[in-house]
Amino acid sequence: MIQTSDNEHVRKAVAWLMLGVAGGLLLDLFAKELLRTYSLQQFIFLRSGIAIGLLLVIAPQFGGIRSLNTEKRAWHLLRTILAVGAMFGFFYGLSKMPLVTAFTLGYTAPLMVTALSAVFLDEPVGWRRWSAVTFGFVGVLIMLRPGTGELSLASIAVLLAAFCYACQAITARKLSATESTLALSFYVVVGPLIVSTALLSPQNWLSPDVMGWALLIAAGASSVIAWIGLVNGYRAASPALLAPLEYTALIGGAIAGYVFWNEIPDIWVAVGALIIVASGLFVVYRNNEVDEAASTSNDGTGE
Repeated sequence: MIQTSDNEHVRKAVAWLMLGVAGGLLLDLFAKELLRTYSLQQFIFLRSGIAIGLLLVIAPQFGGIRSLNTEKRAWHLLRTILAVGAMFGFFYGLSKMPLVTAFTLGYTAPLMVTALSAVFLDEPVGWRRWSAVTFGFVGVLIMLRPGTGELSLASIAVLLAAFCYACQAITARKLSATESTLALSFYVVVGPLIVSTALLSPQNWLSPDVMGWALLIAAGASSVIAWIGLVNGYRAASPALLAPLEYTALIGGAIAGYVFWNEIPDIWVAVGALIIVASGLFVVYRNNEVDEAASTSNDGTGE
């Protein structure tokens, strides 16, 4: 009976996570299409405004507006700055490069989290995981081939976005004991909204038509769906179990890029992507082994 209950628990966690992955993928698809017509500043402004509105609507389900109260203002300011870098960097790169390439470079973030955890959280990272991190960044070099013209401003922007996202993950881990989920999600949207507002001008504003508004609302809704799915998924089951499923977005991105924009990754992008994904999966696997060993030791059954 217990085993059946556990299996049902895991199935629900997987369902939530896949909902989050689908929401994130749809957001990026809508963003790529919108950025063909609208400026980066306008897209981020409208997408952030819509997302904030939707977050306020669902706030009662996550503790209400009062859960936004915080004494960690400096930390939230730092996370807001990181969110600006992550959002502007990724969506700029997404507008300039094939979808699957942007996705793959973005998935260097888990490798960066591993490295940053050792530096800022004093978490032990053994030689196996350091080797996987190094191997993953070899995959990045294979994809970008410095000196061949593939290392562009767009690719650097996506890597910078991945770094900012990884730093956000580290700060979230430090704040998770005292801050609400709503607070950790809300303030990181406010920053990009403020910066994009400051950068807006008549020259980079185009009044959306009906289709434009439909895509913008869909993008905002997709970002909220991604947030709800990922948060509920990782609350219900171990990240080590669920994280590999996030890489299914790469498959969806490759298919969508081909179907909608006729994008076909070259052999170097494919090889680099395989190396990055393999490295990320190994880090997840190794983290799981370390966690299980620590749990066994704490139970008094370890050596």
